Amino acid sequence: MSRIDTTFQTLAAQGRKALIPFVTAGYPFADVTPELMHAMVAGGADVIELGVPFSDPSADGPVIQKAGDKALSFGIGLAQVLDMVRVFRSKNDSTPVVLMGYANPVERYDQKHAAPGVASAFVQDAAAAGVDGVLIVDYPPEECEVFAADLRAHNMDLIFLLAPTSTEARMEQVARVASGYVYYVSLKGVTGSGSLDTGAVEAMLPRIRQHISVPVGVGFGIRDAETAKTISKVADAVVIGSKIIQLIENQSREQVARTAQNFLQEIRTALDS
Repeated sequence: MSRIDTTFQTLAAQGRKALIPFVTAGYPFADVTPELMHAMVAGGADVIELGVPFSDPSADGPVIQKAGDKALSFGIGLAQVLDMVRVFRSKNDSTPVVLMGYANPVERYDQKHAAPGVASAFVQDAAAAGVDGVLIVDYPPEECEVFAADLRAHNMDLIFLLAPTSTEARMEQVARVASGYVYYVSLKGVTGSGSLDTGAVEAMLPRIRQHISVPVGVGFGIRDAETAKTISKVADAVVIGSKIIQLIENQSREQVARTAQNFLQEIRTALDS
């Protein structure tokens, strides 16, 4: 059983919902990420989504794009992200870490680190670093069966996005290969865009659950405690990214972790109330 499965089962037994913050690795300072991850756990995070910086992030809005660009300027790539996870794991062996990103860095990593007899250097190294799940935005489920099986063999989950436009057929395709949880994108657009229609989310989740047996998290547009609490009534998890990036953007090195922790404590309190 993966750390993600264990976390969701524990929360379900407690009647609680998962809080999943997203941050871009290497932002806003190249060396702050492990400290920031620990602070988010202290603030109530149950799972951490760690964004892998990429130059052409098709699903990300301007806030996360800017964060990725800055991290790239610091020389942060997939190898450095795995190092950050290793550092985090040296003090925390229970909180799941999900890498969220795009196909290009993963496939380039495999090209650079290919070894005889190893199907995927990325999968092997991610598992060794302590990664628990992978969400590759531009990997369609119908092309991921081998990748999903390789991840599962290394006790990692493959997580997929679903959207308001997802068809029943797409949900069935995702259901065949997804594990850990699925991430429902609540808006038609990129991260941080538009305002969340909670009624539409409430209507969509029963449709998703007709096909998906793993927990369902909701993200894109959750920016405050009130919205998070409303979404948590119908979802298994709430995912918050752009708002955290905005809050830490102009903080000093010393204040980054505390700022994120304080914000997440507000969300955690709302979810548990």
